[in-house]
Amino acid sequence: MENDRLDADQILWAPSDQDIDRSRLFAFMSANDIDDFDTLMDRSTADVAWFTDALIRFLGIRFTVPYERSVDLDPTDWKRPVWCPGGRMNITASCLDRWIEDEDTAQRLALIAELEDGQIREFSYAELAAKVSRCANGLRELGLGVGDRIGLYLPMTWQNAVALLAIARIGGIALPLFSGFGTGAVQQRLEDAEAQALITADGFHRRGKVVPLKPQADAAVDDVPSLDHQIVVKIAGNEVPMTSGRDHWWHELVSPQDPHDVPADTAPEDPLMIIYTSGTTGRPKGAIHTHCGFPIKGAQDMTFGMDVGPGDRIHWVTDMGWMMGPWLIFGATALGATASVYEGAPDYPGPGRVWEIAERHKLKALGLSPTLVRALRASVDPAASGAGVDLSTLRVFGSTGEPWNPVPFRWLFDTVGKGQRPIVNYTGGTEISGGILMSNPLHPIKAASFSAPCPGMEVDVIDDLGNSLVGEVGELAVRTPWIGMTRGFWRDKDDKRYHQAYWAKVPNTWVHGDWARRDEDGQWWILGRSDDTVNVGGKRVGPAEFESVLVAHESVVEAAAVGVPHPLKGSEVICFCMLIDGAEPSDDLADELAQRCGEFLGRPLRPGRVHFVPDLPRTRNAKVMRRIVRTAYLSEDPGDTSSLVNPESIDAIREAITSQG
Repeated sequence: MENDRLDADQILWAPSDQDIDRSRLFAFMSANDIDDFDTLMDRSTADVAWFTDALIRFLGIRFTVPYERSVDLDPTDWKRPVWCPGGRMNITASCLDRWIEDEDTAQRLALIAELEDGQIREFSYAELAAKVSRCANGLRELGLGVGDRIGLYLPMTWQNAVALLAIARIGGIALPLFSGFGTGAVQQRLEDAEAQALITADGFHRRGKVVPLKPQADAAVDDVPSLDHQIVVKIAGNEVPMTSGRDHWWHELVSPQDPHDVPADTAPEDPLMIIYTSGTTGRPKGAIHTHCGFPIKGAQDMTFGMDVGPGDRIHWVTDMGWMMGPWLIFGATALGATASVYEGAPDYPGPGRVWEIAERHKLKALGLSPTLVRALRASVDPAASGAGVDLSTLRVFGSTGEPWNPVPFRWLFDTVGKGQRPIVNYTGGTEISGGILMSNPLHPIKAASFSAPCPGMEVDVIDDLGNSLVGEVGELAVRTPWIGMTRGFWRDKDDKRYHQAYWAKVPNTWVHGDWARRDEDGQWWILGRSDDTVNVGGKRVGPAEFESVLVAHESVVEAAAVGVPHPLKGSEVICFCMLIDGAEPSDDLADELAQRCGEFLGRPLRPGRVHFVPDLPRTRNAKVMRRIVRTAYLSEDPGDTSSLVNPESIDAIREAITSQG
């Protein structure tokens, strides 16, 4: 078996002096007379107001009226700081207007959009600004403006990026929705937000087939009494019905509009987006983000972690309904960089598609999920590892959304990256506007680790009483505010859900809900969601530890480990594995995998059972939903399953349990 523990102890990549000197993070430090990263962390967390002001100035964020202070903060209770009080700003002035004032930057490439069928559109900043103005004017023609909630139920196309910026332009509030959502999930979120409009499409391409989208949208908006308008983008060309008075074709409403406009006069703390996150019970939580929050934090992480700056090209395998979609668009345009988006499956028509995108668009940075990497690693097609593709422009991989297993991390670094390109691991969430921990160009990297906290965030690993831990597993926590923190949950009366989600465990400390560990070398590790953790005979263990052992086996593509009740141990671990093509499930293979877990983690932690399944419940961003695996095993109500792209996998798990015993 490939040795995950040995991999995890090794430094895979260390920055050269050239890497450090040319990095944007070093440029920020130099601009502020800071000699080393530790000094930056100490100063940025001890003086949040200084760091926030320095960051805004470094990024060149525009204000029509300067702010009085970068933050108003009660240090004894910082759940509700006020950022940039007294200022006026609309974030699109920083994402668009400033780049078109100079002829050189106006012609710089702003957006690349590729469809699964091979069509490609490219837009300079001047062209993107004109598209956004036309869309903004079209929205205004419908009577939409400041404070109106507008849903985005679209594939990852150029129109989606334009619409996101246009909603911000008019002072509206964007509701990004997964393009894979079913009717119920769309309707629930639109109704919760009391949305006035929805922007959708006729359909989109997925694995060579047209997936109709408007019928889903129609069924959803029919039950949303607040919604008066639906704008439809023609992408796939499938025939769709149009409701007179409510439905408007994008090309008829938007295209004829004036390509110039003035952004709405908004305040820094005016809402920009509501991004919904799913829970195990109750209605989804709508995280509120503002003009001076989400885009600034996104741009910070993109430039300090991924080292993206003006003119650099970045692509992330994502959907607008996941926070990395808006993160990509707002972050890249705020930096004067080039965002690359793609409508289809990243491994269609072959497993090399994502590497071909990197070559074709001369990307500097490419963001992937661990799940996609595990699937590519299992392929027997040489194209899956980038064979025959020129990745000479690619300098960095990015990754977020779920914990890594060290073996596929090493495969991406060694096989695809040729041991030359760092993998910038990134963890945080929707309510963070980006990352809590993120590798960066100044620090060495171990397999599956995070090299440092994000500047400006005092990050800790704590026990149940809030005490700091080193070398032990504890809760990931943040002890200082940051500009990207959510302003609460939409329609959350008295902040009850917000308080319960993050503030109830330790006073004045954001407890994120992830198990984490930091080692003596200063490297950080995420071991899974704390509500996924299993206590076997008094030993607390994260599911990622089992999954790393399982996916290291040559026959296993993907794995999920969950804890279930046990009369003697309290809990035992049950594992579910997806096998590579040609591998046959058997009792012998199940025993071998369980034995490997026992040998690696200790005999008391040997799984009670290993099941084989054709698929695992996953979201559009490829995150495996362990809580749904667990409820399927226990025949319990799975709760909110609207974010799943493959709800049929739940029945497949139940069938596997029945047939395999």
